[in-house]
Amino acid sequence: MAVLSQLILYPIKSCGGIAVDEAVANISGLSAQGVHDREWMLVTEDGQFLTQRELPRMALVVPHIEGNTLTVAAPGMAPLALPIDQHYSGPVKTVRVWDDTVDAADCGDAAAAWFSQAIGTRCRLVRFRPQVVRPTSTKWTGGVPAQTRFADGYPMLLIGAASLTDLNARLVAAGRSTLPMNRFRPNLVVDGIDAYEEDYVEAFQAGDLALRPVKPCARCPIPAIDQATGEPGPDPLDILQSYRAKPQLDGGICFGMNVIVSCGAGAVLRTGQELDVTLAF
Repeated sequence: MAVLSQLILYPIKSCGGIAVDEAVANISGLSAQGVHDREWMLVTEDGQFLTQRELPRMALVVPHIEGNTLTVAAPGMAPLALPIDQHYSGPVKTVRVWDDTVDAADCGDAAAAWFSQAIGTRCRLVRFRPQVVRPTSTKWTGGVPAQTRFADGYPMLLIGAASLTDLNARLVAAGRSTLPMNRFRPNLVVDGIDAYEEDYVEAFQAGDLALRPVKPCARCPIPAIDQATGEPGPDPLDILQSYRAKPQLDGGICFGMNVIVSCGAGAVLRTGQELDVTLAF
């Protein structure tokens, strides 16, 4: 039986995650305690999005929820409080996420100064505006509409726990250290399925909620970054290259599946919850 073992939100794109016991599965991603996944994002002065690909120190920016506040910590710095219920009153700033252009709310000079010091480069903090819709590509969804906030391309990422177990066995066989799941930054971790079975699932069902894997997740260098130290280390992509290159993504090295909500949006997911699995063949 498939079991949902972990739920993780990343309130600020490419910064630390928050593990939660339950979350709402929305069309645009997970939400918990008034906070949405990838609701905030760091950008350059001219609006280009920033990630750990260029700035590994972003891993050390760790948020947690305290009542109506998202409190953000970083080494050697006093915490920063971001009001969750703020009415997005900041000036509109046009920002870019890959090929998408989005009008976001700028979070002000104080937040910009704090994050610039935390990650070691000048930046602005922006927040996704609730009236904005950022649609995902329908190329992989079979025409089914979906949307996301500041995630790279799809609202959720799901990884089977057995897939990481398999990768770690291969790393050990190559004389390398094992990796924790947080290197791959999933929103959903599922136990009780075979290694890479998530690649072949039509839907994970929880009551009226159906989570549909739609596209393999082609990996970038972020899994090489230790999320506890912000330091790059050996990149697992060389091991993954030997067996996880996907021809349908022009040889992209894939680990995990991008997921949309195909029905039942607004349902609550809980860790320990059993999921019915329908295979796509």
